[in-house]
Amino acid sequence: NTVIQGSAADLIKLAMIRVDQKLKKTKHPGRMLLQIHDELVFETPKNRVTDLIKLVREEMEHALQLDVPLKVDVAVGDDWLNTTSPEELETPVSRQGLLFGDE
Repeated sequence: NTVIQGSAADLIKLAMIRVDQKLKKTKHPGRMLLQIHDELVFETPKNRVTDLIKLVREEMEHALQLDVPLKVDVAVGDDWLNTTSPEELETPVSRQGLLFGDE
């Protein structure tokens, strides 16, 4: 289990570096707030949520070349209690906040 957890820790660090670099390169106003285990929490203006989802998914899913695909789950909301997947939203995603991780 140590090897798996250590590898996951390395993977999330690589993903964080890639996301941070891409946010700076594209001058995206979103920002990474914190990491909790294998989850990342972001904040962005509500009108930029959709493009932040695309950016973060792309960078996280390709942080390391593996033989198996990495799947990134997304939860969106204005607070920790009231999050949902972007696909389940009745309100357009551009009107929500943002959280990422593998829930």
